[in-house]
Order: sequence, then C-alpha cells, then structure tokens
Amino acid sequence: MDFKDYKAGTFKSQGDYKTFSPAVINHTWNWSDPRINVLLEEANTALGELNAFSKIVPNIELFIRMHVVKEATDSSKIEGTKTEVDEAFLDRDSIDPDKQDDWEEVQNYIKAVDFSVSKLKEIPLSLRLLRDTHKVLMTGVRGRNKAPGEFRKVQNWIGGRSPADAKFVPPSPDEVLDLMSDMEAFLHNEEIHVPHLVRIAIAHYQFETIHPFLDGNGRTGRLLITLYLIAKGMLDYPTLYLSDYLQKKRQEYFDNLNAARANNDLQYWVIFFLGAVIETARKGTRVFKSILDLRAALDSELNSLGRRQASAALLLQYLFKNPVISTASLPAIEGITDRTQRTVLKDLVGLGVITETTGFKRNKIYRFSRYLDLFEQLKDSTSEEDLTFHKGGTYGK
Repeated sequence: MDFKDYKAGTFKSQGDYKTFSPAVINHTWNWSDPRINVLLEEANTALGELNAFSKIVPNIELFIRMHVVKEATDSSKIEGTKTEVDEAFLDRDSIDPDKQDDWEEVQNYIKAVDFSVSKLKEIPLSLRLLRDTHKVLMTGVRGRNKAPGEFRKVQNWIGGRSPADAKFVPPSPDEVLDLMSDMEAFLHNEEIHVPHLVRIAIAHYQFETIHPFLDGNGRTGRLLITLYLIAKGMLDYPTLYLSDYLQKKRQEYFDNLNAARANNDLQYWVIFFLGAVIETARKGTRVFKSILDLRAALDSELNSLGRRQASAALLLQYLFKNPVISTASLPAIEGITDRTQRTVLKDLVGLGVITETTGFKRNKIYRFSRYLDLFEQLKDSTSEEDLTFHKGGTYGK
C-alpha cells in the first residue's frame, strides 16, 4: 500500500460515543514521496554511526545508565511528571514528599528498561514481553490498580471526563488482542520488504492508536522503539531514546499522531519520526565524543591530587554511572572509605569537576556537573534549518 492510499480506520458507534478502529498494518508499504527516501538514508547513517561509536567507547555500560535515566525522566515528562535527571539518581528520602510519586514512576521506568532489554536475550520482542514490561512499569505506582501487565478489558479514552467528550477514543476492548497480534506479526513479517525504521514508525503509531493498556501506553510505546532496534540488530546497546526530542516537540508529536488518524496522513508521521531518529542519533554520537574528551581531560587533572589520585579515579568511575551523590547515603565503593570519599569529593569540587548543590553543612548533595551538563549543552544544538526540514506534518499542506 502506498502511503497516499492509506485509510487510517473507521469510527464505530458505541451509543453516546464512537470508538476508532484502526486499519491493520501487517502488509506491504511503499511511498512515492522522495523525501522519505532521503530521510531514511540519513536516519540509517546516523543510527549506524551512533551504534559504531557505542562499540568503541571503553566501559560503555557506565554511560548507558545515564542514557536510561535521561530517557526515563524525559518519557515520563511527556506524561506530566516533573522529576529531573538529578533527582532520579537520589534515594526516595532525599526527594520532596510532593514529588515522590513522580520519582517512583521514573524509577519504575528505569526498571522496565533494564528488565525488557535483559529479557530480549531470552525471548523475542512480543506481546508477552510488552505485557511483562508494562507490569514492571506500573506495579506499585499511580496506575497500579489499572491492570498492570494486562491488555485492557474496558474502554479507555484520551482527554475529557468520559468517552462522550474525549479528544480520542481508542478501539473497543474486544478488538485489542487482534489488533496487537497484527502489530506483532508486522514487526516480524519477513515476507514483506519494509525498512526497519519505517516499520517501527508505523508500529509505534499503531500501538498508541490501539492504546492497549489502561495506563502507561505512551511510555511503553516509546520503549517499544528502542527494543525493536535492539532486537533487529540496529543497536547493540540501548543508546537511542527519542523522548528528549519528543518531549521538546510534545505538541507536534501528538499532532502528527492525530493527523495520521484524522487525515490519513501516515506519511507525515513517518517523516516526523525519521527526523526524530536523525537528530537523536546525531546528538547521541556527539555526547559519546564529548564523554571521551571529558575522560581524557579528567585523567590529566587528577594528577594534581597526588596520593588521592587513585581514590579519585575510582570515585569518578562510580560518578559516570551515578552522577549525583548524597553524603547522607554514600555509596559502597570498594577501596574507598566514607572518610576518603568525603575528602575526594571536596577535591573534585576544587577542580571544578563536581558541584555541591545544597549549601548545607551536612547531608550535602554533589552533582557531577561536567558530565551531566554535556547532555544539556547538546540538547538544543540542532540547527534551525534542520528542524524546519525535519518538521513533520508541514510539507505540501
């Protein structure tokens, strides 16, 4: 099917409201718009460079943790939580009581990423894995009473107080399993020739349209993207997360999904999605390069610490994985006593490597600023020209 011939689905009357039943997606797809070909080439190149770079970075596992936490906070922010990256690394008791519910949701997202990526080594990307991941995501937090790990058996909706005044009403519960099975088959159908990035763009749209769970659909659907790329060998590590880009362009993200349903404009969603992959992958490569530069600079600067250099190196290795430390609960790092940790933390403040953020005499919180700031400095480095070219839903309108 050519994108220009795509019919998104049908509305079905359910009494005082209508549900939207999306068309199935497990079939061939093609397009006549050459812009998709150009963007697809750019996206594959950018993703390949990111993956290649991740394989040459020493101790890559140290830096994956920061990527996962960044994704957890950004993806959760799209859903309305307000936890910042720094807070995500602290323990619950260090969080303002008014923000602890948000913090717990972010922690569950981190657990869900770890769980699902690990499980991919044992089982294929499947409805079973998505349900199990959703259970980890929703257990013990807001939404814990909304059937974690189970496809919904009642109607849900988006916006409004009821389906009758909602902005969008997904398909009825009795359609969910068949539609999700069709999506699963599409992801693995080797008899059709659809590029992986186009395939997962369509699948993400379909997942969000089906809205198979009572809660947590956005976070699960965005995690599906990373899991698919790992499952298909396009990523060796979970290094591509689109939520930073999508959170900055939150309204455009939702508008493109809605346009696909309302106007049959699936190709504009695909264009937007490929643009998100390009910018996110390029940013990820720049981040890895900056991390290597930072490590080289720090190796040189630690020479000034004399006998404490070895301890500082061990503490920095920990900080690359957990870049926020509270003296109220110092981590157990083999080879460094709590007393030495406190001394070295002061040394690193003096070198301008970390920053003390509270001003307290006790229970100080130290932030690995030179590392965390890399992610913020590169966050908005995309040129206006690139943003305009990759802006979905604006071509030929």
